[in-house]
Amino acid sequence: MDTRSSPIPVRLESVRDALAAQGLVALLVPSSDPHLSEYLPERWQGRVWLSGFTGSMATVVVTTERAALFADSRYWTQAEAELRNSGIELVKIPTGAATHHIDWLAHNVPRGGSVAVDGQVIGLAAAQALRAGLETAGVALRTDIDLLATIWPDRPALPRAAVYAHRAPHAAVSRSAKLAAVREAMARHGATQHFVSTVDDVAWITNLRGADVDYNPIFLAHLLIDATRATLFVGAGKIDAALAAELAGDGLTLADYALAAPALAALPTGSALLIDPRRITLAFREQVAAGVKLVEAINPSTLAKSRKSAAEAEFIREAMVEDGAAMCAFYAWFEAALARGETLTELTVDARLSAERAQRANFVGLSFPVIAGYNANGAMPHYRATAGSHAAIVGDGLLLIDSGGQYLGGTTDITRVWPIGNVSAAMKRDYTLVLKGTISLSATRFPRGTLSPMLDALARAPLWAEGIEFGHGTGHGVGYFLNVHEGPQSISKALPDAHMAMEPGMITSIEPGLYRPGQWGVRIENLVLNVAGPTTEFGEFLEFETLTLCPIDTRCIDRTLMRADELTWLNGYHATVRARLAPRVQGDALAWLLARTQAL
Repeated sequence: MDTRSSPIPVRLESVRDALAAQGLVALLVPSSDPHLSEYLPERWQGRVWLSGFTGSMATVVVTTERAALFADSRYWTQAEAELRNSGIELVKIPTGAATHHIDWLAHNVPRGGSVAVDGQVIGLAAAQALRAGLETAGVALRTDIDLLATIWPDRPALPRAAVYAHRAPHAAVSRSAKLAAVREAMARHGATQHFVSTVDDVAWITNLRGADVDYNPIFLAHLLIDATRATLFVGAGKIDAALAAELAGDGLTLADYALAAPALAALPTGSALLIDPRRITLAFREQVAAGVKLVEAINPSTLAKSRKSAAEAEFIREAMVEDGAAMCAFYAWFEAALARGETLTELTVDARLSAERAQRANFVGLSFPVIAGYNANGAMPHYRATAGSHAAIVGDGLLLIDSGGQYLGGTTDITRVWPIGNVSAAMKRDYTLVLKGTISLSATRFPRGTLSPMLDALARAPLWAEGIEFGHGTGHGVGYFLNVHEGPQSISKALPDAHMAMEPGMITSIEPGLYRPGQWGVRIENLVLNVAGPTTEFGEFLEFETLTLCPIDTRCIDRTLMRADELTWLNGYHATVRARLAPRVQGDALAWLLARTQAL
């Protein structure tokens, strides 16, 4: 293998040397950090460093003989390209939550061998499943070593960005009120302490924000709460004296980030510690002494922050207006530039759309990298154009744009597809089937408490009827000026649990898709808010308020596939978009808005 074209084979050999030195047979590297975050600081992007695969989700396994990367269908095309000449094989799995790597290890590690995984970055529940699967095969699991630390030169340090307060009016619920609500939940569970490690939960409880990872306004910290006080474990110097004094007034004291584990180890015998096994790492769990009772339940804050208050919902609606106005300005410019014959690329879309958002009120930053995929690139759900690899927007086809912003009053995420030149009948058919799926779910009504995965088939049904499927979930929860991906609800094929019950105030995406590798991709995405529907003798019902405000292109629609009620929904949506956005745009942007919201 020509290691001159890729550094990955050399890194794999370093792993194998380290395995041999420790008497190990295999190393597992998940895509996670000590907070089990989806979005990782550079220090914990070991999977990217080791494999060269830059997608946001995957698991890498290296043995003395083989190496494999496990990724779901969102990343297959990307992974095949990025793993070329690396010595790592791609194992295609059905979903990001699949555990195929456990079976793979059981078949590829000899009985009596040992597998290493860093206990600091693997979740407690995931570690339990891994250990059980390996024990069945006679394989041991070692979790007390960070093997990458021995072979990763110049490993990035911890991020040092400052932490700041998310303030009223946008922080509509006070820090003290949130702490009181968490303590009430602790009391119901019989817990004397509660350890919170997930960074979005910490940020929500404390009304603090940061910039330790790109696109999500979070910071690295742990939080230990008892009946009267709370300790925030955060990097030195990240919180200034004035903010520290403000936190102290709310009963929050600061401690060094590295002292979280010793604090758990020091809990007195007889304590009852509330932890979420899906949201705490194995290493932290192992710090807890035998004399401390463990209470395992979902973090109360995870449920609370998923239900936005009425005041927060109003700020989100305002953020959607700002976001929609930015998109009107961008698309008006974009279509005019195409008409003038200017040379545009996917990078042009990224730069110009981001610049338009940056001009809007209360804008803080993007909520994820802009995905602008023309034709074949649009068939990769998590594609991102780079200076070295991007497409010019010329000829005929479909341009998919998935983008979003972080505003002080909310987080946005929207996908639209636009026709470039002449659009074929096959493209229109695919576009219309996806649109029908978006409308089908958007227009539904369902009993309060319905488990969110039960709604997934409503968006897929128009595609299934034509023998078509897509590999990602239909919808993810969205935070309030927090992570663009937020649980616990998920409209997907995930196995449902009680915490996925749909409740008023939840914000979720609706984004069915259709992807033809090497040709084009279609995805139409809006964010929706769970609002009260009718109450009948059968109970309370919920329905969706569509929050996203941007025209859905009608030039790509095959009218013969649309029912009258679907056209009525689309025309009603466009009437709302026009009414809400028209006062905020002018000139070319207004003219574009009026043209693209004409009723069918």
